[in-house]
Amino acid sequence: MNQTLKNAISNRKNDFVILVVLLLLPMLFKAINFEYAFTIISFIFIYIVAVSGLDIVFGYSGQISLGHAAFFAIGAYGSAILHKYVHIPVVLTMIIAAFLAAIIGAALAYPASKLVFHFLSLATIAFGEIVYQLVAQSPYEITGNFTGFFTESVNLFGIKLNTYNKFYYFGLLCVVIFLTIKNNLIKSKVGRAFIAIRENSHAADGMGINVRNYKILAFSISAFFTAFAGGMYAHCVRFISPDTFMYKQSVMFLTMLLFGGTASRFGPIFGAVSVLILNEALRATEKYQLLIYGVLLLIVIVGLPGGLYGAFQDIMAKFKKKGAK
Repeated sequence: MNQTLKNAISNRKNDFVILVVLLLLPMLFKAINFEYAFTIISFIFIYIVAVSGLDIVFGYSGQISLGHAAFFAIGAYGSAILHKYVHIPVVLTMIIAAFLAAIIGAALAYPASKLVFHFLSLATIAFGEIVYQLVAQSPYEITGNFTGFFTESVNLFGIKLNTYNKFYYFGLLCVVIFLTIKNNLIKSKVGRAFIAIRENSHAADGMGINVRNYKILAFSISAFFTAFAGGMYAHCVRFISPDTFMYKQSVMFLTMLLFGGTASRFGPIFGAVSVLILNEALRATEKYQLLIYGVLLLIVIVGLPGGLYGAFQDIMAKFKKKGAK
């Protein structure tokens, strides 16, 4: 049995153990009467899906985006509006809104694919601001503008997931599906093309990779992930307002990704968990949260360039070397 196959089997075993633990966690929370944990973990699941989408465009294809809050908003408002006015079931509206965001993402990426570095980031910031203004001052107040917008919870087979306890398993299912899609995508020909473009777009172009098309595809897939997470958020909280989709939300997505580690299987998970726990711990210092995030982000970038997951891998590798001796 070669080393690659051994690693694959080991990864499958680890994934299975983690999944079993997550399935059993609700029993533990109920036993110790820690119901608030369901709220935190439900948000963690939402952010894992959103940050995994950002990882595809930023971590794997090397495109800087500071406007992913816009796709988050498109998913949230798109799903809520479709359900309210067209009366389509919630899960379907989430998927439709995510596809709409993917189309918009492709339309944005087509002219922006020629941009690099800070020019691309400025373009995505501008896009995020446009979407924010649209939901804050919509035609005929279709989004509720600054007042906000109430919506329904997810309804699966007649069961309303109108509490965080019930939403937990739906969120876990979404995380498993989207991480599986991402993992298979990265291992495919498309994923290898993304990585080649990230490493050297000119060399990738010389090898016959259509750089522009793959950049557009990466942005489109990323938008789908983040928009679906936006739909999850809308129907989990059941109320959305423009304040949730400001520029700082895009900063939070990027912070989570850099904290956890880019271009990795578990980076978005480590990032979402660590930043949300920090967010809870720093709730009393709300005015200084962005400042604290900035300082911590600098520390991570300088001291842990691979993020928390990269540091975890290094520690585990050292333990394995010691065990081998």
